[in-house]
Amino acid sequence: MAGGSGPNRSFKAVLWDFGGVLTESPFIAFARFEEARGLPRDFLRRVNSLETDTNAWARFERGELTLAQFGDAFEAECLAQGHAVRGEDVIELLYGEIRPGMVEALRRCKQHYTTACLTNNVKTGHGHGLPTSATRAAEVARVMALFDAVFESSLIGARKPEPRFYQLALERLRIEGREAVYLDDLGINLKPARALGMTTIKVESTKQALSELEAILEMKLAAA
Repeated sequence: MAGGSGPNRSFKAVLWDFGGVLTESPFIAFARFEEARGLPRDFLRRVNSLETDTNAWARFERGELTLAQFGDAFEAECLAQGHAVRGEDVIELLYGEIRPGMVEALRRCKQHYTTACLTNNVKTGHGHGLPTSATRAAEVARVMALFDAVFESSLIGARKPEPRFYQLALERLRIEGREAVYLDDLGINLKPARALGMTTIKVESTKQALSELEAILEMKLAAA
């Protein structure tokens, strides 16, 4: 791993969430799905916000459920909220389009810093918890291959925002929290990272995130 020799030597690693950072946010796909199915706006997010540590989604991300078990449990949770939704249909919404600007920034960071992906994911059919579509899985796999290390909730048995997830990543990378920058699109996932000393960036757009990351690392990341 390359680390500690970049323009800003205060940092040794740049850590990235995947969905919503290197890809378009899955919430965009959720909204389209809800509109197409006649579901209330933000219905899927509301279901996932109930019993956040023990609901079907949380257990699936920790690798405690198979895809079939998740499908049954998630459908039951949706029915309890008044609507029928198959869990298998929602899994297809997780990976949006790749953001080329973020991928280029990852490549440039990799020249100077250790890079790692910290992702909540699920066990599906193509490795790295990838989408069941082989074509989309191949696209995601090419980006995943750029990282020096990948930390997956479905393999670790812990998920963001559980502090243990971040602590394990830091231990395996052999760095202190203050030596890392972490990008995520969810504030709830950034809070534990900050508590461990990481410098954090909430990703709201590619332009905004790269502008903040460039300022922190003191280097050019956006493509010309």
